[in-house]
Amino acid sequence: MKTRVCRLYGQNDLRIDTESVPEPAAGQVLLAIAAGGICGSDMHYLSDGGIGTIRVREPIILGHEASGRVLRVGPGVTALAEGDAVAINPSRPCGACRYCREGLHMHCLAMRFNGSAIRLPHEQGLFRERVVVEAAQCIKVPAEADLGAVACAEPLAVCLHAARIAGDIAGKRVLVTGAGPIGALCTAVAARMGACEIVVTDLQDAALDVAARLGATRCINVARDGGAMADYAADKGHFDLAFECSAAERAIRSAIAALRPRGTLVQVGVTGDTPIPLNAVVAKEVQLKGTFRFHAEFAEAVEAITSGRIDVRPIITQRYPLDQAAEAFVTAADRSRSVKVHLTLFA
Repeated sequence: MKTRVCRLYGQNDLRIDTESVPEPAAGQVLLAIAAGGICGSDMHYLSDGGIGTIRVREPIILGHEASGRVLRVGPGVTALAEGDAVAINPSRPCGACRYCREGLHMHCLAMRFNGSAIRLPHEQGLFRERVVVEAAQCIKVPAEADLGAVACAEPLAVCLHAARIAGDIAGKRVLVTGAGPIGALCTAVAARMGACEIVVTDLQDAALDVAARLGATRCINVARDGGAMADYAADKGHFDLAFECSAAERAIRSAIAALRPRGTLVQVGVTGDTPIPLNAVVAKEVQLKGTFRFHAEFAEAVEAITSGRIDVRPIITQRYPLDQAAEAFVTAADRSRSVKVHLTLFA
């Protein structure tokens, strides 16, 4: 069997190739990929040749947000059958290292993650029509599930983990800086968990419009209304909790200024080294918390999507077939008109 794949050869060198697909071995399944979401990491790999010190050193199939249908099962697989619709967890911790044994699977020392260039050889991704994966990576979803929405389980899992790091959200005043896919989904999670106020900031109206649909009580375009955050910084701050999803220095400073004493800043967005106002962190006793990937939250995200508890569909702003992947990446990089762009690979 042959399949088309979306492979990156180096900076700004994205190609659609054809390769053979093996038969599923014991414990594996052959999937037809239904939808795949373009993530910020995919875009950085393409436009910059990597992310920070992580560089693309060999051809890599991109993509780690995906859903699909089972075409064949390998020996020993009993929990899945031909035709099943599934969410695909790209995270494969070893289960044996000291962090896995402590329940910190997202910090696994031997983590394998689809579409990641951290290790060499790189872990190949999911932007392909057909792929063999471990059956354990798959969570069966109802046959009638929207597989585009199901493909958003990975970014939603990131946000559910961030919410777990944050602690109790019910009744809290929440700030979300950056209304890309992660910021929009953090907004949805905060709304679902009972935040009494959710203010979202961004530079683009299109992204803020999506955040409003997902539960924001106020949206502020800081490019146009940069002074609007000043009121929230008065009297040592207003918000109990901030999800910082942009990794922009200006947004981080604004979030710390707007947090009340002993408020919590959960840093979700990532970039290179970034200065932060340590004096303000100390003087206001701000709790600064990092959050990284997910583990149990992936299954929780799938359940939230398929049950309808969290509607992720508003973040999906465009869909492209695989052979238009280059155009899809251009659109994904244009935040004035896109939030989450999907490749649709199988009807």
